[in-house]
Order: sequence, then C-alpha cells, then structure tokens
Amino acid sequence: MKHLSVPLFVAYGVAAAAILLEPSDAERSTLWDTVLPFIHDIDNAISPAKAHIDSFSRSFEDLGQNAVEQRISIADRLDVLKDVAGEALDIGNHDHSRPNLTIYEYIKSSNYTTKFASLVDEYKGLIDLLNGTDATNYTLFVPVNEAFDGIPNDPKNKPSKEALEALLKYHIGVGEYPASSILTTNTIPTVFEEAWLGGDHQRLRTSVGLSGVRINFYSKVVAANIGATNGVIHAVGSVLKPPPMIGRVLSLFPSEFSTLLLAYEKTNFVQFIHNVKLVGSTVFAPSNNAFSALGPKANAFLFNTEKGRGYLKALLKYHIVANATLYSDAFYDKTGNDVGDEGGKKEHFDLVTLLDGTHISVDRSTFAGFTSIKVNGYAKVSIRDGVGKNGVIHVVDKVPIPPRNKAEASSQTNDLDGQLTVEELVERLDPYMDGSVEPELTGLEL
Repeated sequence: MKHLSVPLFVAYGVAAAAILLEPSDAERSTLWDTVLPFIHDIDNAISPAKAHIDSFSRSFEDLGQNAVEQRISIADRLDVLKDVAGEALDIGNHDHSRPNLTIYEYIKSSNYTTKFASLVDEYKGLIDLLNGTDATNYTLFVPVNEAFDGIPNDPKNKPSKEALEALLKYHIGVGEYPASSILTTNTIPTVFEEAWLGGDHQRLRTSVGLSGVRINFYSKVVAANIGATNGVIHAVGSVLKPPPMIGRVLSLFPSEFSTLLLAYEKTNFVQFIHNVKLVGSTVFAPSNNAFSALGPKANAFLFNTEKGRGYLKALLKYHIVANATLYSDAFYDKTGNDVGDEGGKKEHFDLVTLLDGTHISVDRSTFAGFTSIKVNGYAKVSIRDGVGKNGVIHVVDKVPIPPRNKAEASSQTNDLDGQLTVEELVERLDPYMDGSVEPELTGLEL
C-alpha cells in the first residue's frame, strides 16, 4: 500500500503554525480554493516551526505512515500508549491516580501549560467548561509551552476573539478519552461546532503508530492520561488548528494529487462546485496512482480530448457526496435520506453523489481496533479521515466508477479492478452524459 509522498500532517502542521492569520474572503468562497499564495506566505512566516515538522516528516515518511497504522499490532499499540501514559506534567504533589483538580486547575498549576492557560483565561465560558464537574466530562489536548515557539507573534495579524476561541475549543474533546480508548477511536468530536458542517462538532483525527500517538497527523502526544475530576488531559507537542477547506487540503499535495488537481482544471470544476450548496461533504480523492491504474489510453481520452473531458467531469462529480460527512467512525447526515446501516462492526452506506443523484457504495468494517473502508466493493481507502473545515477526505487507491446504469447498485461495480479500455469507460459513463440537471442541494453556499 502506497503512502503519501508528502504526509498529510505536514499541511496541517503548516496550518497549525499559522494560527495568527485570519481566513480571507476567498477561503470562505468555495470548496476548491487554490492555496499557492497562501503556502508561500505561511512558509516564510513559520520557518522555525516548519523545520521541526519537516524533520519529523522525513523520519516518519520512511515508515509509510498509513501502512504502519494498519500493521502495528494491538500489543505494540498498548506498549506505545503505556510509554506516553508514563509521562506527566510536573505540578508538584499532584497524585495522577487520584485526581483532585479540574482540567482548568491542572493547566493553571502546571509550569508546562502556562501559555495555553493564559489564552483560556480570556474566555469565561471556557473557564467554566474546563472547571465544571456537574455535566459532561472532557478530554483536553493541551499544547505544551514549546508548541507556541514557532508561531509568529505579530500584533498586526492578531486573530479575532472568535477565531481564537474556535482554536481553543478545537483542543477540547467531548467526552472522556483515556489513552486506552484511543486504540479503538479514529476521530474525536470537539466542542468547536463548525458552521460549514451544519453546526456539528468538528473532529480530531487520532492514530497510534510506532512513533507514538498522533493527533491530525502532525501533533504528537507527549504525555497522556493526566487525570482530572472532570475528564482527562493529554499534552501535545503542536498547536491544533481547525482544519482548512477540503480544496485547500488537496492543493497542498500536488505530488500526490496533481492528476486530480489537473482534472479540476481541465473540466473547469471550480465554476461548477462554486454554485453547489453544501452542509458538509465526503470526498473520495483518487491518488495519482489511482488515476494511473486506469491505463494510459483511458487517461489520454479523459484529459486530452474534448469529449473525454465531459466524461472526466462526470467522474469528478461521482467522487463527491453532498450534505453527508462520513468519517471512519462517525456520520453527519444532512440529507434526510435512508443511506444504509449504521452501527455494529460492519456497516454499509449508499451515499448520493453530485452525479445526478447516483449512489456510491461504502462498506465500513471494524475489527480489533482497526477500520477498513471500501468504496464500490473494490477501491480501498488508503488514507482515512483527512478532516476538513467543510467535510472529510478519504484517499482511495482506485478511481471509483459509477455503475453501468442508474438502476444498478453501486456495490456491483467490483469488476473494475484493473485498466479500462476507452470503450469500456465510455460504455460505463454514457448513461450519465445526457445533460441531466444537477441535483437540488440545500445548505451553506461555498
């Protein structure tokens, strides 16, 4: 299984270090914003932090991050969790086995979390939340003081009160997630309610690998299982920034998604998606290798002929699910449709895509703490849960192709495990080339 040439957490690391930058109007405008000027500006601003991120990136890339997640045994995972749980943030005589401080009292007392605590002090609502013991317990992923070292402190680019509050809320998980729970947890809801997800909780991605426990790919848990009377605290080495738009995430990785990005350009897909209204979304993003697997003739037809670009646009529509955000362990559904069976170890979903309401089939199974996702019965999700401001990205190792006709179940398309001739591709997509009207969607306009 191939891993990303430039690991996803690098992009999130860059975003995290840029917390003092306000989102521009362009960021709010469309799902598929380009980000090249953004990358240039941020890269110049955060070189100290980026050096640390790049150093980790090089060492971890050699392992193949997603492959390691899949291969590491439960015993190894437990060893990793035991190691990080053995670390603690010294605050004197506090007994971690018998907590007597709230989360807020703990971070105020620790010499390692003074910077984060000082930011929390600006928001009475957050103080009350982290100090309360009468309602829900919480999990705080608190950045240690060193996590702020690479962030430029420019008063001219100081974030708004609302933006800073959103960032702080994104560090607070809803519910109590001790280290042992992370073994069987892929994403964690936070108290930050994201308007682009219809007001649902924005989520954090968790993973356990040989290098330790990671949050959103890039932020390492450096101390775990710090008990409090109202939850649990894990210390992290990087600030967690609410994720950028899905299009922005994809554009950060031309080495992995250059073919997909070229497809958007060739089909003028930005103009199409700009007029689509969404409340959350699920994007099944084919990697460069996935497009290569179609074969040279099929790719030449799709990208280099006027007729082929029409079929290419149909494919791109088929890879996007509107108003339904399917994570590997959670589902935000704003469609009101009956999409399948949720719950249990094996789940099946038939999700409505932007291709004239055609369904895409998703099978999600969990065993011994590991989650496997297949699309249309043959395309494997190689990188799960790339969290975005307005949805989630799953990287697939094959290009999902719609069924032969609209009445056929999308789960019956598993005969496509290999290269396609141009004739086969045309036959498969012809039913969708009749100038059909785009589906009526409701929600927030991008």
